[in-house]
Amino acid sequence: MPTRTHHREDLVTLQPSDPNWWRQAVFYQIYPRSFADSDADGIGDLPGVTSRLPYLADLGVDCVWLSPFYPSALADGGYDVADYRDVDPRLGTLDDFDRMVAEADRLGLKVMVDIVPNHTSSDHAWFREALRSAPGSTARARYVFRDGRGPDGSLPPTDWISCFGGPAWTRLPDGQWYLHLFAPEQPDLNWDHPEVRADFLTTLRFWSDRGVAGFRVDVAHGLAKDLAEPLRDLGDIRGYDPDELPEDGSHPLWDRDEVHGIFREWREVMNGYDPPRIAVAEAWVRNSRRTPYASPDELGQAFNFDFLYAPLSAPALHTAIDSALHDARTAGASATWVLSNHDVIRHATRLALPDELGRAGREEWLLADGREPEADAGLGLRRARAATLLMLALPGSSYLYQGEELGLPEVAELPRDSLQDPTWERSGGRIKGRDGCRVPLPWTRSGPSFGFGEGGSWLPQPEYFGELSAEAQAGVAGSTLELYREALRLRRALGGDEGVEWVGSVEELSAGVLHFRRSTGWHGLSNLSAVPVPLPEGLEVVLASGPLDGGLVGAWTTVWLR
Repeated sequence: MPTRTHHREDLVTLQPSDPNWWRQAVFYQIYPRSFADSDADGIGDLPGVTSRLPYLADLGVDCVWLSPFYPSALADGGYDVADYRDVDPRLGTLDDFDRMVAEADRLGLKVMVDIVPNHTSSDHAWFREALRSAPGSTARARYVFRDGRGPDGSLPPTDWISCFGGPAWTRLPDGQWYLHLFAPEQPDLNWDHPEVRADFLTTLRFWSDRGVAGFRVDVAHGLAKDLAEPLRDLGDIRGYDPDELPEDGSHPLWDRDEVHGIFREWREVMNGYDPPRIAVAEAWVRNSRRTPYASPDELGQAFNFDFLYAPLSAPALHTAIDSALHDARTAGASATWVLSNHDVIRHATRLALPDELGRAGREEWLLADGREPEADAGLGLRRARAATLLMLALPGSSYLYQGEELGLPEVAELPRDSLQDPTWERSGGRIKGRDGCRVPLPWTRSGPSFGFGEGGSWLPQPEYFGELSAEAQAGVAGSTLELYREALRLRRALGGDEGVEWVGSVEELSAGVLHFRRSTGWHGLSNLSAVPVPLPEGLEVVLASGPLDGGLVGAWTTVWLR
């Protein structure tokens, strides 16, 4: 890959430490364009991140996870990468990155970065070379180019559909087609090509040498593809839903067994550092096939989104928690928990909507600009705080998304002309997209963009953001920000191993009470019903997500006890 390597002699390196630090760490995801803007251009940047690292250290997180900050045309919010070993000039420089890592190290924080290996940007030097080269050339072999079907090759090579809607193939003027399982500006790499494999190992070393603690691997289940001729049509079963994927790894595009050889190579590189660099897979696969991604000889951890998508009911979450803990033990990893991220409706809003709405109904709600049905913001925040305190009581790694500690809702009312998510255009206006959870953060009650930056914000912020800002909540007893701060402090102090012991009867579970004990003796109890329930006798409340009424745990409330 013809990119610069930027050698430096004074790179920050992580000091040797506990190689298992990540197993019960708290990670904080930053979407850099929306976190903090230092140069008044309306776009968040790395110096802005650095300026706010003391806030994150005070919050109590262990590691900062940066979504892509690489050079990009932003066809997909930065996940179209033009250079894997540089910083987008709008977001800073490599020197800015090094200063950020150094400041994080000074504050006791680690840094994890996104890596996007399934596809590059169409602006990437390799793809530009491929466009200049003839069919059958070495340059095209790094990607997936094919002749079309039909007498004149005018039909796509297969019926494959992009994850963003529309065909997964785009035709060039010379008649060949190239594969893009996401936007046309994101051509898929051919991971059978040795140059592709070797170059990503170089990229892992490049960022590890600069002090990065690990990597979040985008679309980890998509790298290996069956590209043997003739390519297979998929028919009615596209296989983009994990439950549609075959259990034997035979889908031509997703979760093929060959992908694990790639990640075993990555693990050899990551284990060459002290401490070993960590990784977590974004792998949308069946639960039964997630284990290899998280095994110690591959990435070491994998996201389990069952907890995120489960309804806020005690029986459903009991099942999701048990399953996640079992799968993590089987893999030799620790469980992962997440409630919000850059791809989903913020959980303070999801939990403000009727449970029966479902994912499809929530998409319709977004299209209606959040007006139908009307979200119950107060109930949503109460339920979100209960869900968060439940998550933070569980053993394993918790992944927080920027702004959830402020109780930020989804901004559903974004005007159409401000939308930038490619799903909006690619779906023909049927899916509004993910911009509503990417609106820049409010830091102050007032001022330009509520303290995000002096030059406004690249997505419009609603007026009510001021009263949800960090300034408005800091030091305010009972605020969501202070709840997170206290929960993260207590989580570290109370400790415990990587298991739970369930407490209570089947009848209590059915009534909405989820109750478990950690190995050091403290308890998490969630009342996930609309009816108050008694506190257990003989235990002291150390933290509650909502007000308590005498000896009762209120509706939609989680308490920690010891």
